[in-house]
Amino acid sequence: MSVIRVEGVHKEFDGMPVLRGVDLTVPGGCLYGLIGPGASGKSVLLKMITGLVRPDEGRILVEGRDVHAMSELELQDFRKRFGMLFQNNALFDYLNVADNISFPLRRMTDLGEPQIADRVRDRLKVVSLPGFEDRLPGGLSGGQKKRIGVARATVIDAPIVLYDEPAAGLDPVTSQRIFELLRREQRAKNATVIMVSSDLDRLLTVTDRVGMLYRGKLIFDGTTAEAKASSHPYVRQFVHGLTEGPL
Repeated sequence: MSVIRVEGVHKEFDGMPVLRGVDLTVPGGCLYGLIGPGASGKSVLLKMITGLVRPDEGRILVEGRDVHAMSELELQDFRKRFGMLFQNNALFDYLNVADNISFPLRRMTDLGEPQIADRVRDRLKVVSLPGFEDRLPGGLSGGQKKRIGVARATVIDAPIVLYDEPAAGLDPVTSQRIFELLRREQRAKNATVIMVSSDLDRLLTVTDRVGMLYRGKLIFDGTTAEAKASSHPYVRQFVHGLTEGPL
């Protein structure tokens, strides 16, 4: 059963097409990798799925509901179904780690402070940063910031999680650890996950399915094994890092 369905979506900014008739389906409990060159529309599509950006044409269904047919009040409530990790981590520099992680809990739930503290403590253990509650983001490494972002994205136990470049700027070893952490989290919760990443070597070790956007169109959609074996010239060049080819 599909949890996310994108149907004929078009989007342009200042007369420049970004998405051109995209159709995409993400099954429930799937870790879906969304790949493609820069400026192919990947991040825009994630924002559309959460209702942050509206399509010019087409529609997006999440759990059977048309996201862009909702009122703003309905959208605010519906976004509780999502966990999100944005490209720049979006941590608040003036808040400590505990307050950064608990931010979604305070906005979206009625949990009391003892329960919030328990959730934060649990998330920090999961991301291997126990005892970091009082640290400020300015004193964290890039990898630690990413893990705090993961803790915040998963703290509300949302059934749908979107990750935008979760390992950008990290060394290969830390990057692999982040991907393995996200895979463990996805399996533990049976969440439906879409992950955008340019780190294909590591992304493809954790995905179930892969979609490739190229010049605003979805030119491939299939299993990870099918992506690796694809004879499509653009997919083959991108997935295998070939320096010669049509891209």
